[in-house]
Amino acid sequence: MSPAAPRRSLPRTVWALGLVSLLMDSSSELVHALLPLFMTGVLGASVLEVGLIEGIAEGTAAITKVFSGTLSDWLGRRKLLVGLGYGLAALSKPLFPLANGIALVAGARFMDRIGKGIRGAPRDALIADVVAPEMRGAAYGLRQALDSLGAVLGPLAAVGLMALYAESLRAVLWIAVLPALAAVALVVFGVREPAQVARAKASSPLAKAMLRRLGARYWAIVALGAVLTLARFSEAFLVLRAADVGLAATYVPLVMVAMSGVYALASYPAGLAADRGGQRALIGWGLVVLIAADLALGAAHSVAAVFAGVALWGVHMGLTQGLLSALVAAAAPAEARGTAFGVFNLVIGVVLIGASLLAGWLWDAHGPAATFYAGAAFTAVALAGLLWASRPR
Repeated sequence: MSPAAPRRSLPRTVWALGLVSLLMDSSSELVHALLPLFMTGVLGASVLEVGLIEGIAEGTAAITKVFSGTLSDWLGRRKLLVGLGYGLAALSKPLFPLANGIALVAGARFMDRIGKGIRGAPRDALIADVVAPEMRGAAYGLRQALDSLGAVLGPLAAVGLMALYAESLRAVLWIAVLPALAAVALVVFGVREPAQVARAKASSPLAKAMLRRLGARYWAIVALGAVLTLARFSEAFLVLRAADVGLAATYVPLVMVAMSGVYALASYPAGLAADRGGQRALIGWGLVVLIAADLALGAAHSVAAVFAGVALWGVHMGLTQGLLSALVAAAAPAEARGTAFGVFNLVIGVVLIGASLLAGWLWDAHGPAATFYAGAAFTAVALAGLLWASRPR
């Protein structure tokens, strides 16, 4: 198969979901690029509070996926839950500029991530429903690349808008409402669900028989994802690290531009490589790059050094995130794909809460360098485990 063939053959629904991800991530990352500064600079929150809010929000999103994924298997329909999730995220966007205290920001972040949790597993399962098995790496890589492109456009818009509105964080946060509404409209009118999904109805949600269908190979992938999450905490700490070394508030969103731009460039080629049998090598190199990123960010004393570490972080994300989705899809039976993605993200969510809390505590107690050096240590343990598991028997 030529490299161009998967691009020509991917169904309309994959492209539509990718464009939806682009629009919603443009909105979310515009907010995310400014929110740590808004919480610490305008609302007076500590870094530990930022870590707590980010950990609970992202963890909640991942935990919610187990219920939405299983529900999509039980109902035999996925688009309804995908639309509900994106709609809830869109409704949360006006709450950020309206906030006068940390509680409303936490509530809005919680609502936004609940929406992400509702849509995530059904969306990933829907992609597997409409794509041939030999093209799943390309499909997940494409969706992730468009998602990451949105994560470039959102922070770029934040930089321009911060200059236009004289660094008024509230004014800029209002603009994030527009692409979020466009994403919901595209889900309604652009995403098509195959008829056979509606007929493939599970007997009951979270049935024990359904969970028993997930074998040892699947649980090994879950364990790998958990270790990676423990080593890679919330990206809010990348933004705070740039501000810590002296980057002006107007230009802090460029941190997410750099990370997401590299992420977008790496995701689709990594998906093609995964389809051609390079999964183990991609995971190994992804771990090596994450160690390098953490070491660079821990030692950074300049803006240039932070951006180098952020770029490496983006390479790691591109090498591993689409691959993990493809591995979950391959390991799960068709009638349990929503459940498989949901359980996977449940585990990831629990680990993410702990990882972000630990990162925030290390930052407040021992400084930014300790946060990233701890991440490098966890990643080194994961790499050692991978090499041990790969040794000749």
